Amino acid sequence: MKLLNHDIIVRPVITEKSSRLMEKNQYTFEVHPRANKIQIRSAIQELFKVKVEKVHTIKVHSKPKRMGMYIGKSRSWKKAIVSVQQGQRIDFFEGATV
Repeated sequence: MKLLNHDIIVRPVITEKSSRLMEKNQYTFEVHPRANKIQIRSAIQELFKVKVEKVHTIKVHSKPKRMGMYIGKSRSWKKAIVSVQQGQRIDFFEGATV
């Protein structure tokens, strides 16, 4: 299955931890579960016009959730922490606060 760049990046993740990472030129995204680091790197470089130094990926597993008597699970997803070159930044995140 061929993934396109706009299919690889699902959404940015805005949390307290990701806000702290932005100070170190690291940005957090939810990515397609089948995307690898090379695809993520090329998608970020093409979409945001920045030079990516490192890509770290994490699988976030589902957790059991309960709503009254109903039991279910949250969804599992894949997260990528992308380090961009010093002096560059992704303007999409500027002004985003938790």
